[in-house]
Amino acid sequence: MDPLHQFVVSPIFQIDVGTFDLSFTNSSLAVFVSVALIYAFFILGLSKKGLIPDRLQSFVEISYELIADLINSNIGAKGHRYFPFVFSIFIFILFGNLLGMIPHMFTFTSHIIATFTLAMVVFVFVTSLGIYLHGLKFFTLFAPAGLPKFLFPLLIPIEMISYLSRPISLAVRLFANMMAGHTMIKVFAGFSAMLGALGIAPIAMNVILTGFEGVIAILQAYVFAILTCVYLNDAIHLH
Repeated sequence: MDPLHQFVVSPIFQIDVGTFDLSFTNSSLAVFVSVALIYAFFILGLSKKGLIPDRLQSFVEISYELIADLINSNIGAKGHRYFPFVFSIFIFILFGNLLGMIPHMFTFTSHIIATFTLAMVVFVFVTSLGIYLHGLKFFTLFAPAGLPKFLFPLLIPIEMISYLSRPISLAVRLFANMMAGHTMIKVFAGFSAMLGALGIAPIAMNVILTGFEGVIAILQAYVFAILTCVYLNDAIHLH
């Protein structure tokens, strides 16, 4: 089977409104399943609240502390109020990435439209926050303090291009890593099926790649959260 077939968006329920296709697709289903799993994860993990946490409660507390420490180290005390935003982004991407590791499930984070939408949510929120907190002074972000004025015509356009490219880099990094990893796993799985009894080596490699892809799935969610914190820090402190 074509290793790229797993990324095809196909409708489950066809819904046409005029000239718009609003069909409920396998990608839509994956998003709903991810949200449902997130709710179940936190409801079950926080239901007992034991002094000695079980595994599920430990995972919830670890994920909470991970993002809390990330915000403290990258933003400081002023970043605490933005914890729900960063944490929601992290958990949603994490579950979306890990859900794609399950056979026959769709990896919606392997599509540029999904990752770009998430990146634009971060970009618009951070930019709006910066303007809200600092007004027009926010645009001094493109002219670092102490920079000689004769360099403004050169460096300000570079800083603006760098700033405007943030959602593109966020989106492409997540999309490319998830798509490449899943494609490689599918290719080696195809080798194993073709070689039959001689496919032990590809099977072993596929097991290794699956474990590696799981690590990448977690790491990419973490990297997305780190960069979100960095961008929030720029908007809050104008660094």
